This record gives sequence, structure tokens and C-alpha cells, in this order.
Amino acid sequence: MPSDYDATEFIDGDLQGQPSPHPSVATGNSRVARAPTREEVDSRVADAQQKLSELRRAQEELERERASLEETRRRQLELKTGRQELVQNLTRGVGLLEEAEFSARRDAEQMAKALVGFREALGKIQAIQEEGWTQDNFASELTKALTTLENARMEWNAARLKFEVLGATPTAVPSTGDTGKQSPVAALANCSMGELCRLGFALTWPIVVALLLGFGLLLALQWRH
Repeated sequence: MPSDYDATEFIDGDLQGQPSPHPSVATGNSRVARAPTREEVDSRVADAQQKLSELRRAQEELERERASLEETRRRQLELKTGRQELVQNLTRGVGLLEEAEFSARRDAEQMAKALVGFREALGKIQAIQEEGWTQDNFASELTKALTTLENARMEWNAARLKFEVLGATPTAVPSTGDTGKQSPVAALANCSMGELCRLGFALTWPIVVALLLGFGLLLALQWRH
């Protein structure tokens, strides 16, 4: 009678088909994984080195991307702060320049009016002709002339209060005869102490000699009496 037991029923064919990562060698009744060869170690080292190189390249790429993003963030911040600063400065500048422009335009209009008044006053003063006055109209023409001068003076004084340029004192031009000359006070101020002593002695010694002579004559007269 044949046996019903089949030994192949407990063997997985898929497992038998996969090779072992470590070749085994038969030792008696069991199989033991053998040590890797040098070629296999070199191959694994090369694979690890390649993976490290790829990781380094990926890290460098990430570093470049990070630097680019930081530069973009810095430029965005610069744009924001620069915009705020310039908006503030330009707004303030517009206000200041508008006020200055208004003041300058107002001053220019006032200067134009003052210039017209000056020209009219100057024309009226130059139109005064004393030679044409007669005995009959002398008093009235003199009154008119003085009134013209007073009006011109008022025009001048009012303009001087408004415009600083009219209040500047004209520079005095030295005369030709005074060129190279100094006042006595300035000349003495430039002298040293020794020069002042010699000058004082030169001025006082005649007086001292005269006093001594007078005192001697007085003693001689007393001696005779």
C-alpha cells in the first residue's frame, strides 16, 4: 500500500528560488554565510561614496537655494524700508518746498511792488526842477517837493523793514590819500615795550632838563641873597 506522505508539500518553491545575500557554504549538514570578497567590499564602498556625493550635491543645491531666498528676503525688506523712508521724506519735502515756494512767490510779488514804488518815487524826485520855480509858486512848489521827498522816504523805510538786502550798509571806499597811512593810536599799538620806553624818554627828557635848569637858577639866586 503506497504511503500518503509527500515531502515536497512542506517546501516553498518561492523561497528556494531567491538567492541568499551572503553565499553560503556547506558545512556538514548546515549552510553558513561566507565572508564578502574584496571586490564586493570595494563595490559597496563605491556605492556608499556615490550616495555621499549625491547627498553633498543635494546639500549644496539646498544651500544655494537658501542663500537665494535670503537675498530675496533682504531685497524685499530693503524695498519696504526704503519705500517708507522715501515716502516720509518726500512728503515732508513737498510740504516744505510748497511753503518755501509760496513765501518766495509772495516775497517776489512784494519786491515787484516795491520796485514799482521805488521807480515812481525816483522819477518824481528827479522831476523836481528848482530852476523853474517862480516867486509866485515858490511856496507851493517847495511844499510839493518836500511832500515828494517824505513819501519817497516812507517808501524806502517800509521796504527796508521788509527786505534785508536793503538794510545792508554800503561798503566804504577808502580815499587814495589815506592809502598806506595809520592813525597814531594804531602805530603806538604796534610798538613793543622797549620802543614805547624809548619814545617816552625822547618826549620827556627836554622837560626834565628844563626843570633842572630852572631849579639850578633858583638855587643860585637864593645863594646870592
